[in-house]
Parts: sequence; C-alpha cells; structure tokens
Amino acid sequence: MLDDQLARLPDRPGVYLYKDAKGQIIYVGKASSLRSRVRSYFQDSRARDAKTDALVRQVRDLEYVVTDNELEALMLEANLVRRHRPRYNIILRDDKHYPFLRLTTNEPFPRLLVARRVKNDGATYYGPFYPATAMRETLRLTRQLFPLRTCSITIDGRLERPCIQYAIGRCNAPCTGWETEAGYARTVRDVQRFLEGKDEDLVLELTRRMEEAAAELKFERAGVLRDQIQSLKKVRERQKIISTDEIDQDVVGVVRQGSEACVELFFVRKGRLVGQEAFFFDKVAGASDGEILSAFLRQFYGKDVRPAPEILVSEDVPDGDLVTEWLSGLAGRRVLLAAPQRGGKREFVAMAEQNAAIALQNRLLARGNRQQVVQEDLRTALGLPGPPNRIEGYDISHVQGSEQVGALVVWENGEMKKDDYKRFRIKTVVGSDDFAALAEVLRRRFSRALEESGVLPDLVMIDGGRGQLTAGLKALADLGLDWLPVVALAKQREEVYRPDDVEPLLFDPTSPALQTLQKIRDEAHRFAVTYHKKLRTRRTIQSVLDAIPGVGPTIRTELLKTLGSARRVREASVAELAAVPKVTPKLAQRIHDHFHPAPGSSDSPREPEAVAERFDGEC
Repeated sequence: MLDDQLARLPDRPGVYLYKDAKGQIIYVGKASSLRSRVRSYFQDSRARDAKTDALVRQVRDLEYVVTDNELEALMLEANLVRRHRPRYNIILRDDKHYPFLRLTTNEPFPRLLVARRVKNDGATYYGPFYPATAMRETLRLTRQLFPLRTCSITIDGRLERPCIQYAIGRCNAPCTGWETEAGYARTVRDVQRFLEGKDEDLVLELTRRMEEAAAELKFERAGVLRDQIQSLKKVRERQKIISTDEIDQDVVGVVRQGSEACVELFFVRKGRLVGQEAFFFDKVAGASDGEILSAFLRQFYGKDVRPAPEILVSEDVPDGDLVTEWLSGLAGRRVLLAAPQRGGKREFVAMAEQNAAIALQNRLLARGNRQQVVQEDLRTALGLPGPPNRIEGYDISHVQGSEQVGALVVWENGEMKKDDYKRFRIKTVVGSDDFAALAEVLRRRFSRALEESGVLPDLVMIDGGRGQLTAGLKALADLGLDWLPVVALAKQREEVYRPDDVEPLLFDPTSPALQTLQKIRDEAHRFAVTYHKKLRTRRTIQSVLDAIPGVGPTIRTELLKTLGSARRVREASVAELAAVPKVTPKLAQRIHDHFHPAPGSSDSPREPEAVAERFDGEC
C-alpha cells in the first residue's frame, strides 16, 4: 500500500503527513516537491540518523496536501504541527498563548482590555506580553496613569452622577458629560504613545502640560501630571538599554544539552530590553541548532505574534528566505532575519545564548534533584532493589460491566511519558469483575513485552487495594514475572499495599513518594475513564441512530465518518445531513426530526452527553 502511494506522489509543493499502524500522525513535513522529498526517506542511499530511522520504521501510511507554492506549504505545516503535535516533529512545549492589550479604538470612548487573540475588528492591539505578569503590570500602570473608563456602558453624557472610578481619580466621567470627547481622545493618544514605547515624547508633553497648569495656578492638576511623569521615568529605569539605536528587535539564542534545548527570546523595543522569555524543547537529538530555531520561529510567530522588523538568531535557519517571506507576511512589512557573526548585534545574540544556557541548566538541575529525591524516597519506603526509573500505573473502568476498558500510563525519569500510554478494551471478561479485567490487561501487556523483548518497568502500580494487588501478582507469576515489584494504592485512605505486608503502608501526605504514586494513579484513572466514556458515547449514539427507521449500519457509519462526531450528527441541519453519502433528503428530514422533535412531543431522544454525565465515576 505504501509503495503504491509513493509511486503516485505528485511533483508539486505541499505537506506530507506520516501515520503509524494505529493511524496516528507521527510526523508532518513540507516539500517543494512531494515526490522527491517523501521518496528520499525510503531510499537506502540517504544519510542515516537514529531519529529518521526510527520514524521510517513506524510509517505505515501517508497523506499529503498539494499547495500552490512552498510558502503555502510552510504555513500549512506550521498549522498542522500545532494542531497534531506529532511525535517526531520538534515541538515547542511551552505552547501557550500570550496575552495582548486591546485598546478599543473602534469605539467613541475607547477602553483598555485584555485579549488572548488578535482580531480584525478595528481595535488596536499591543503585545503579546512575556510573561503574562508583564501585561498585568502594564495594565495596572496604564489605568493608574491615565483616566480611561473601564465600564462597558454606552457613553452619551447624560448620566446624573459618575461611578466610584471618578471618585478615586481613575476616570474623568465622560458618561456625565464632565469630560468632552476631545478631552478623552487626548487621554487615548497618551495611552497609545505609552504602549508604543514613546515614553520620551510623552514625558516632554506631560512636562509641558504640568508647567502650563502651574502657570494657571491649577496646582492640583499639575500635581497629578507630576506623579505621572515620575511613574513613567521609573518604568524607563527598569528597562535595560542595550542599544543606542532606537530600533525594534527580537533576539533569539539557542543552546542544547543532550536531547533538550532552550531558546531565549529578548524583546528589544526602541533600543531597550523590555522583556525576555525562555522556551524549552525536548527530544531534539539529531536536529541541528538551525532546525530548532526554524521550528521555534514557525510555532511561536504562528500564534498571532507580530514579528519585530529585525530578528537576530544565533544560527542560520534552513529555508531562511522562505521563513523571512512568511514573517514579512505576518508583520505586513519587511522583516529582516539575520544570524550576525560579529559586532554589536552578535553580542546581543551571545547575551541571549548565555541566558538560555543558564535557564536550561537550572531546569535540568531542578528536575534532576527532584527526580533523585522522589526515586530515593520510593526505593526506601517500598523496599525496592534500586531506584525506580520507570513506573507503570494500571486502572480499570466500566459501568456495571459494560464497555470495560483498561489503561496503562508510564512515569519515567521524573515525568509522565505519554508516548508509552496504552489502552485496552477488555475481551475475555463478562460482567463486572475488576480483578479478572486487571489480570487480562497485565497478561496482554507483559506477554507482548516478553515476546518482543520490550522494556519492563521497575515498579508496577495498580489502582486499588489488596484484591487488585493479589490479582495482579497472580497474572505476573503466571508469566514468570513474579520478581517484578508490585504495589497497589487505595483511594480512600491513600494506603499502599505491598505483597509481603499484612498491614498497608500509610505515607506522610507531604511525602514525594506518595505524591508521585498519587499522580500516576490519578493519571491512569483519567486515561481509563476518558476511553470508557468515548466507547460508551459511541455505543449510545449508535443505538439512537439504529432506532431511526431507514438507518442501518452502513448509513450510521457514513454519518459519523462525514460529520465527524456524535454531537455533529445531532446538531446538523437537514441540508448537512442530506449531503452525507447515501442519505436521501427524505431520510435526512427523518433524522433531523428524530433529534429535534416538535415542542411537547414525548419522542425526544436521550442525549449521550446526558447519559455520560450520570456516570462520571469509575465502577
């Protein structure tokens, strides 16, 4: 099948998606020629590296999307990586959205609000802010310095009296007409200059107004202006000047240690360092510094972040011209992407690299120290032969014996290793029998590990009490694995059961060992319940659809396949249902009427979500 797909690849630019045996997307890439690029992975003459070899061994299927040019492919690749987070792509782990400040200049009397996304709504956006605390400090200072309204009422100047914001000097009450629209507009211009970093011009303007007020004997007004000037000067003092040129730059430095990397980003505005942030990558073994930087630029600036006119990086970026063109499109102006080799700009980049090295070292040390404490605590408390580097947690979930599932989660070297999670649909157990279901899960997992010489854990942890522990020990003994350490963690009193102890262990609630076991237990429970709910909801919607005359297994499959989910089937219009293959307009109307009965009808179907909400717990 894969050979046929490779033979049919077009010689066009586009994006390709590799899938494993389970149909999961494990890698997304772009190409100027899909035919040449994708085929190169499977040629014996290609340069060998461990990461690509591991990727190729897992590829069982591929999809591709043809684009008009390579720039479109770059943009599509960034979106797909962010959406699917494939295992073999370089992923920015700190993939959160940073806040903006939104000045509603599309209103007669603008307000300053917090926004998570930039929209094309006529308002003016400032940011993003790194970290988010910088946004809160800027918002607090802006409202302290400038009397902008915070209410959302319509301003017509007819209110009889102002709110408390006027009494505390935070608003000049345009709602009452005491401040004119022209006066408010002047305050808005001051806010814009402040947020744009034009502090120097603003200080000069405020100084002029203060002197005018003093000359007119308006000393109270002059005092307010004086306080604003002093606050602005304090803000400027906190910002480190790193360039005498008043330029806007983003300075990016990368360092790596082993399979982990850190990118430090400096935000230089008007020659001042106004913010900095460290971003971390893992699983970057085999990737060059340039590839890490390229992944960072595409993922970071792909989140509504406006690039500075000049971006300085520590290494040349692959496809630099293409990335530059994309950044320029985002900014709406020309963006220069450069890797300086000498001079002042190289010193800026070196400063970013030094900060990245410190941040990465601190991260590794903090994680390593905590990991050692946890492992030693577990080894001592549980009497293990050595520190447990890998712990596997197991749990069973069902409702009165229906849709029984098992879950396996993995804790390795101090972190949850989600790539090794597994879920099991119970096949041999009829009715509600947690012990038998657990035994089946353990047999299936460890039989396969023995057959394939797979990795074995240093500790097996079961969610449950003495009964679950006994069932687990017997299943492992049948496989000749009775030497594996096994414990069970009961929910009620957080008791830890061990094979040779008559009484369970009770840990100190603050113990790192107990907290780690609880984390693994809770994650196994979450993973099992999530899978169980998915199967139950699927079964419920299928049974509901089967109750509709004219809907059989084939049409039911087409509905779910085309519309994507049970929720979409229920919410779809008649036209959307009629667009599904094999669904006639008459049948589409019947399905729609089934889920949307006339008011007062007793034929309203019970919704899957309502059913699911009644069984949030595990049985």
